Amino acid sequence: MEEQIREFLSHLQQSKGYSRNTIEAYRNDLNQFLNFAVNERPNLNAWTRVDKPLVLSFILHLKERGYTPSSVARKVAVLKSFYHFLTERHLVDADPTLTVGSPKVEKRLPQILSSDEIERLMAAPLDVTTPKGYRDAAILELLSASGMRVSEVTSLNVADLNLQNRIVHCAGRGNKRRVIPIQESAVTVLERYLSHGRSAMANENELALFVNPHGERLTRQGMWLIIKEYVQKTGITTPVTPHTLRHSFAVHMLNRGADLANVQRLLGHANISTTQMYTQLVEPAPEMALQKLPDSN
Repeated sequence: MEEQIREFLSHLQQSKGYSRNTIEAYRNDLNQFLNFAVNERPNLNAWTRVDKPLVLSFILHLKERGYTPSSVARKVAVLKSFYHFLTERHLVDADPTLTVGSPKVEKRLPQILSSDEIERLMAAPLDVTTPKGYRDAAILELLSASGMRVSEVTSLNVADLNLQNRIVHCAGRGNKRRVIPIQESAVTVLERYLSHGRSAMANENELALFVNPHGERLTRQGMWLIIKEYVQKTGITTPVTPHTLRHSFAVHMLNRGADLANVQRLLGHANISTTQMYTQLVEPAPEMALQKLPDSN
């Protein structure tokens, strides 16, 4: 059973171009189900012996342990995708997930940081004149100025930067590369990091742009901890996730009059419908706001 999970993950990586982080998330979800299934039925030794009642028991198990509807829905989607793979290859006769529904997930608008909060966050590491401080300032500035995902920033190599032309080459989901322009302020902070931060931190043959104290590529988790450190330092109370700066970038771009299609391209969204979500957070133009004022009579 473990071997078929490995075959599925290999298929996702080679045929679908899924990122390393996505592959690991799929692996964790499938192993979680497998551990549950074997614990429930110790004699279970093949995916063909999994039935719908067992899948429903797994969903109930997740809900009882406090998993959010979105987490449960994701795990069900992964299991469905896995069984679709097994069915297509005739490795199972029937798909036990076929008629299993997913929990309804309420679509919530993302939290974004205000312009003032972003300025405070960008300024937080600037007074730390150490290699770590230079690195952290570069990370925050690049995330804020580019709209890249945290995982995309951790995947950057030094060679992906072209500071002379103020662009960065980013490998997005499905290994689809895009070129992102960056602001002059980000160029300045990145140049300082390369000269006084990375040069003191990175191992001799390390290609990664951002490195940890051991001189190796910084992980997604490590970068998230850095963001949390400065959020706490500045006293920002808005809930912040690894995607908050990305969401904020999109909304502030639209507020400045950027074209929706251009924002879609910068973010690397496959469908513009994903980008359209941000239009609900755009501030109304001054003339529109005046039209909405109540009549003074």
